[in-house]
Amino acid sequence: MKLNKIALVLAMSGFGVHAVAQQAADQNTETNEKVERIEVTGSSIKRTSLEGDLPLTIISRAEIDAAGITSAEQLLLQLNISSNSNDNLASNAGIVGGEERGNNGASSANLRQQGAGSTLVLLNGRRIATHGLQGRSVDLNSIPFAAIERVEVLRDGASAVYGTDAIGGVINFILKKNYSGVQLGAFADHTEDGGGNIYRFNVLAGTGDLEQDGFNIMGSLSYKSAEILRGTDRDFTNTFQPERGLSPDTRGAPYASINNRSSGGDDPTSANFNLIGTGLTNPNTGLTNDVLNVLALPGQPGCDSIEGMGDDGADLWNRARNLGVSCSWDYPRASVLQQPVENIDFVGRGTMKVGEDSEAFIELLGSEVVSKKVFEPNQITPWAIGQAGWYPSTGESYDYIVDALSDFYGADQLNIGAPIAYRWRCMDCGPREIETTTKSYKIQLGIEGIIGDWDYKAGISRSGNEAESVLGGGYHFTDDLAAAIGSGAVNPFLLPGESQSAAGISALNAASAEGVKLFNGETTMTQIDASISGDTGFELGLGGDTIYVAAGVDLRREEYTFNGDRESAAAQRRIYGAPFDEADTLPDSSRDIKAVFVEALVPVVESLELNLAVRHDNYDGFGGTTNPKYGFKFTPIDELLFRGAYSTGFRVPTFNQLFSGVTAEPYTGTDLANPFVCPDGIVIADNPSCQPITPAIFFGGKEDLGPEESKQSSLGVVFATDSVVVNVDWWEIEIEGTIQTPGFRELIENPELFRDNFILDSDGSIAAIDRRFINAGGRKTSGVEVGVITGGDLGEGTWGVNFNGSYLIEDIKQERDDAEFGPNLVGTHSRGNIPLRWKHTLSANFTYGNFIHTITQLYRHSYDDETPPGVASGEANPPFYTGQVGSYTVYNYSMNYTGFENMEVIFGVKNLLDRDPPFTAHQNDFSPGAAFDPRVADPRGRSYTVQVNYDF
Repeated sequence: MKLNKIALVLAMSGFGVHAVAQQAADQNTETNEKVERIEVTGSSIKRTSLEGDLPLTIISRAEIDAAGITSAEQLLLQLNISSNSNDNLASNAGIVGGEERGNNGASSANLRQQGAGSTLVLLNGRRIATHGLQGRSVDLNSIPFAAIERVEVLRDGASAVYGTDAIGGVINFILKKNYSGVQLGAFADHTEDGGGNIYRFNVLAGTGDLEQDGFNIMGSLSYKSAEILRGTDRDFTNTFQPERGLSPDTRGAPYASINNRSSGGDDPTSANFNLIGTGLTNPNTGLTNDVLNVLALPGQPGCDSIEGMGDDGADLWNRARNLGVSCSWDYPRASVLQQPVENIDFVGRGTMKVGEDSEAFIELLGSEVVSKKVFEPNQITPWAIGQAGWYPSTGESYDYIVDALSDFYGADQLNIGAPIAYRWRCMDCGPREIETTTKSYKIQLGIEGIIGDWDYKAGISRSGNEAESVLGGGYHFTDDLAAAIGSGAVNPFLLPGESQSAAGISALNAASAEGVKLFNGETTMTQIDASISGDTGFELGLGGDTIYVAAGVDLRREEYTFNGDRESAAAQRRIYGAPFDEADTLPDSSRDIKAVFVEALVPVVESLELNLAVRHDNYDGFGGTTNPKYGFKFTPIDELLFRGAYSTGFRVPTFNQLFSGVTAEPYTGTDLANPFVCPDGIVIADNPSCQPITPAIFFGGKEDLGPEESKQSSLGVVFATDSVVVNVDWWEIEIEGTIQTPGFRELIENPELFRDNFILDSDGSIAAIDRRFINAGGRKTSGVEVGVITGGDLGEGTWGVNFNGSYLIEDIKQERDDAEFGPNLVGTHSRGNIPLRWKHTLSANFTYGNFIHTITQLYRHSYDDETPPGVASGEANPPFYTGQVGSYTVYNYSMNYTGFENMEVIFGVKNLLDRDPPFTAHQNDFSPGAAFDPRVADPRGRSYTVQVNYDF
C-alpha cells in the first residue's frame, strides 16, 4: 500500500499545525519495513497510513490545548463544517419545553446543516447512549474531555460502516488508553469584562507498561465549572435600538402596562369588565390605545425612569396606534448569555496483554453535569392566571392611575371603579430558573489483537444517560399568585423608588414552586459488536497490492423512558409558565437492532484503490435497510491524489417522534379563516365564508413514521509538494422523507398540498389541523471544503500555516415529496440553523526553542438579518436597518512553553482585538440571543487563559 505525503492533508484542522508537522517528520523517516496498521474513523480496515477515499480531520490534544478549548461543545463551535444552530448551551438558554425540551442541559453535534439527529458521535469508535430528555443525540457535555487524546471528524456520511445517524458525518472522541505516571492539570479562562469565567482541574494517573509489564491501569478525574454570563454583563445586548430595527416586543414591564379586553366595554356584568374597557381614544391622534403605560403619558416620569424600561418601538411591531403611550422592557437583556454549568467526570481503564499479540480491557466512564437555565422573570396577565388575579380598584396606586388617565384621556372614557387588566413583569418574583442534572455512564469490556495477518476486536457494553429538570426560582403556583395580586398584597404598579411591602414579598415566597420536578428521562443502550479485518493474500493481477477486507456484526438494544410530573392529574397544581410535558410520557420503550457489514479495500493497480462497503441493519418496527458505499483513491503521481465516494444512509425516527402522546390545542386567535375558501386563511369581514374559525391543532408522534433516507456524494483532489499541501473537496447530501412537523403557515398557505393534514367535518368545515410529525419532502445540501498546509524554516525556528475553509453552495428543501424545491436558503436568517455561505480558519505558528507561538483567525460570513414585522409591512422605516448581519472575525493567540522540567505552561488570549458580535435585529422570542446571535458569535469578549500540566 503506497505511503506518501498526501496523507498529511487528512490530519488538517482549524487550530494549528503541530500534529501535521509531527506527522511530516514521521513520514520522512518511514522505511520499507513493516509499519503498524491503524484504524481510522470511517473504515473498519486497519491500514498503514491515514490516506483514504473520505476526507478526515484529526485534531490532536496539543491543538485543543493551544486553542484554550475546554469542552466538546467549544470544539464543535470552531469547526467550519459544524452548523450554526441552537445545539449548544449558549444558543438554547430560552428553549425549555415540547419538542425542544431535550436542549435542557444538553449540547449536540450538528455537521453540514443536517441536524443533531443526523450526526453520529462515537467514543473510542463505539456508540454511547443519547441524552435522556429526548433521546435524539449524544450530549457533548457528558464527554470526558480532559481524558481525550485526539478527535477524528469524518466529513462524510458513513451509514455503510456505522448504521443510522451517520448522514452529516461522524465525530469520534478517542480517549487516552495507556498511561503511566501522575499528571495534574489546571486551567482558567477569565473574561476581561467579567462574567462567564471557566475553570477546570484534572488528575490523570496510571501504572504499568503494557509492553514490558503486560498490563496498564489508568484513571482520569476532572472537574469543570463555567460561570454564568448575564445579558446585563455586555452592553451589546441592549435591544432598545429602534433606529436599527430592534425593539423589545413586550409591554409586560416592571411598572405594569394597562390592557384592554376586547369584550370589556362598560358592562359591569361582563367577565372582562375593566378600567379602560375596550381601549381609550387618544385625543392627539384619534386612534384607540388598547395597551398603554401610565409612565409614558405627558407629565409622568417616563418609561426610562425604571431600569430596563424604555419607549415601545410600536411601529416595528405593526401597532403604531400605541406609539408614544406604551413602554417596553428589555427582557432579552435579562436572559443569560452563558448558562452556568458544572461537570465532573471519571474515566478508568484496565488493559492486560493476552498472549503475544492480543489485549483485553475494561473501561468505566461516568459523569454528572449540572446546568441551569436562567431567563427573564415571568410576564403576568390576569387572563392567564385567572379572574382572581385582576388588580383591585382600591389603594393609592389605583387612584394615581385613574388621575393620570383622566388628565390625558378624560375621565368620561374610564370605567372608574372597575379592576385593572394589566401586563406585568414580576421582578420581585425573580428570574425563572430550570436546573437540569444529567448523569451518564458506560461500561465497556473488550478484546482486540492480531492473529496472523488478521486484526480482530470484540466488545460488549452498557451505557446510559439520565436527565432530570427541576424548577428553580421564578415559578409560582398559579392560584396563590392570583390571590396575592387580586388581594392587593402584591402591587404591579410601583413607581420609581417604591418597593413591595413585606406582606407582598411574603405572599410571593409562599407561592413559590421551587423544587418541583418538571420532567425526567433516561436512555440506555446495550451493545455487542465484533469485527475482523486483514490481508486476504489475493490480488487482481493488474499490478496492485493484495486485497484487504473487514467484516463484522453489531447487535444493540436501545431503551427510552420519559416521565413528566409524577403526581396524578387530580393532585397536580398548576404552576404559572412552567413548561410541563405530560403528553409525551413514554414508559419503557425499546427496540432491537441487528446489523452485519462487509468492507473491502481493493488495490486495482498501484495508483488506483477502491473501497467498497455494505451494511444491512434490521430495526424493530422498520424491517431491514441495506446501505452500500463505493469509494476510490487515485494517485497518478506521488504529488497528486484524487478521491471520491458515493454512499446511501438513513436515520430512524426517535422514540419521541414515534410514540409521544397526541395533544389537541384550540386555535385561540380570531385571524384564521378556512384556507380552502379564503386565500392564505385571511379573514374577510364581509364574506360569510371567510369568518374566523377555531379548529383544534394536533401535536405529537406518529407510529407509522418511516426513516429518512439519504445519498451522499463527494469528490476531491489533493496536491502536495515538499512545502505545501492543498486539498479541495466537493460534497452533496440528498435526503428523502425528512422527519419534521409541518409549519403552520406552510399548511395554511398550501392547503391543497397538505390536504391530508386538515380534518374536516361532514359539512366540509375544518375541525382540526394535524401538525404531528410526518415524513415530508426532500432536502439537498452541497458545498466545497478547501485546505492548505505549508511551512518551513525561519532562522533557528520553524513556521507553519494552516488554512481550512468551508463554502456552502446550496441548501434547498421541499415541503412534500410531490412539491417543488424551495429557494436556496444559504445566507438567510432562520429560527433554527443559519446556513452561512463561507467560514474559514487561518492558523499560523512559530516554534523557537522552548516556545510555540500560535495565532488563529476565525471568520464567519455575513447573512440576511431577520426582518421586523413593521418593516415588512411598510409601517416602519428605521433609518439604520440594513437587512444584513455583518461578518464576524476574531483572532486568538497562544504561547506554549516547555522549558520547565516536567511541566507545560500554555498562555492564551481569546478574541485578541475584543471584537463585539455583529448586530442583528432579531431578539430571543424564536431565536437565541438579542442584538447578537450566539449561533455565530461568542458573547464573552476578550479573555485570558492559562493552562498548567505537571507530570510527577
